[in-house]
Amino acid sequence: MRLGEVERLRDELAEFVADVCGSFPRRDQRRWGECYLRGLMLDGRRKSIQPMAERLPDGNMQVLQQFVNQSPWDPLPVRQRIAERLAGVVRPEVWVIDDVSFPKCGEASVGVARQYCGAVGKRANCQVAVSVHAATDTASCPLEWQLYLPREWTDEPDRCRRAGVPGEVVVHREKWRLALSLLETLAEWQLKAPVLVADAGYGVSTPFRLGLEERGLSYVLALNGKEVAHPADVESRQPVYGGLGPPTLARYRTPPRAVCVLAREAGAERFTEVMWRQGSKGEMTSRFAVLTVRPAGKQSLAAAQEAGGGRNRWDGVLPARTLLVEWPDGQDTPTDYWISNLPATTPVADLVRWAKMRWRIEHDYRELKHGLGLDHFEGRTWRGWHHHVTLVTAAQAFLTLRRLDPKARTPA
Repeated sequence: MRLGEVERLRDELAEFVADVCGSFPRRDQRRWGECYLRGLMLDGRRKSIQPMAERLPDGNMQVLQQFVNQSPWDPLPVRQRIAERLAGVVRPEVWVIDDVSFPKCGEASVGVARQYCGAVGKRANCQVAVSVHAATDTASCPLEWQLYLPREWTDEPDRCRRAGVPGEVVVHREKWRLALSLLETLAEWQLKAPVLVADAGYGVSTPFRLGLEERGLSYVLALNGKEVAHPADVESRQPVYGGLGPPTLARYRTPPRAVCVLAREAGAERFTEVMWRQGSKGEMTSRFAVLTVRPAGKQSLAAAQEAGGGRNRWDGVLPARTLLVEWPDGQDTPTDYWISNLPATTPVADLVRWAKMRWRIEHDYRELKHGLGLDHFEGRTWRGWHHHVTLVTAAQAFLTLRRLDPKARTPA
C-alpha cells in the first residue's frame, strides 16, 4: 500500500489493534503495535525495523526495536484473538499443517541450522517454523505458529539461553510433535478443526496420524507412495498351536506391499474424473479412485497390538484406512496418494477437494513473505521472532477481514 492509503486506514487499524492487542498491559505498546502494522503494510522492499521506521511519518527505530525485541508482551493472547476472529469469517473447510523456512546467515539467530530449506529447495542455513492455517478455496489465514529448534540448539542449553529461548521449550521435538502441540493450543482456544490436511512430510509419520486419531481429528494426509499396506479384504490367520512355547501370533499370509503397487493393481478402470475447483484457466480435473487399505509397518503393527490389549491378545487385524489415489489421464502410473481416517463412503469429490486445498496456503506465504515481510526480521531472539511473526499475522488478518467482511472491522 502507498503511504496515503495506509494513513487513511489509521482509525480503522487502531480499532483492530485495540481488539486483538487488548492483552497488552500498556497503551504505548498498542500504539507501537499499530505503528508496526502500518510499516508492514506500507510499500517497500524491506520490512525490517530500520527501513520501516524511515518510511513511517511517526516511525522511531529505537522504540520499535525495543517493542519487538525486548518488550515482554505475550504474543499468545494476540494470536488467540486473531484466530478467533478469522475462524469466524473465513469459515474454513480444512486446517492445513505445514512448515515454512527462512534462509538466514550466521549461527546466532535462534533456531538457525543447516537443514532442508524449502525456500531454496535444498539444505541450507535457515530457520524453520511449523504453522496451522485455516483455509477454503477463497481465503486462508495462519492460526498458530512455533519456531522449530533442531538438535544443534536443544543439545546446547547455553546457546538457547543466549537467544532467549524459554526453559520449557529447550527440548527437541520433531515437527510433527510441534504440529500436535499447536493443535492442542487451538483446542484450548475452543477452535474446532474441520478436516486436517498436510503434505507427505507429515503424512508418512505413523505416530503423527495416530496422534490425530487419539485427539478425535479427521485427516487427509499426503503420502509418497512407498508406505506399505495390505489390501482391505486380506484376512489374518491364527496358526494352529503346537503345544510348545508361547502361542503363535495371528498374522497375514502375504507380506504388505507399497501403496503405489496396490493402486496400480486396482486398475485404471477404477479411476473416475473429478473436478475440484475452478482455476484461472478453467476447471481443474483429474482421475481419482478411493481404495481401502490396512497400513502396515512396525509402528502400525505396534499401535494395533497395543489397541488390541497387547501382543498376545491381539486378533491380528490391522485397522482399515481410506486411500485416495490420483492417476492423471495420459500417465502410465498413479502420481499422488493421500491417506484418511474418514470412511471410504465419503464422496470422492469431497476427499479430492480437501486434499487439494493445501494449495491455498501458498497464497498465504506469498502475501506474508513478499507483501508483509514475514522473512525480513533481522533480530536473533526467540521473543523477537515470535513477536514479529505475530504482528505479521495481525497485519494479514486485518487485510483479510477488510476483503471478506467489512462488518467484521468492528469488534463483536
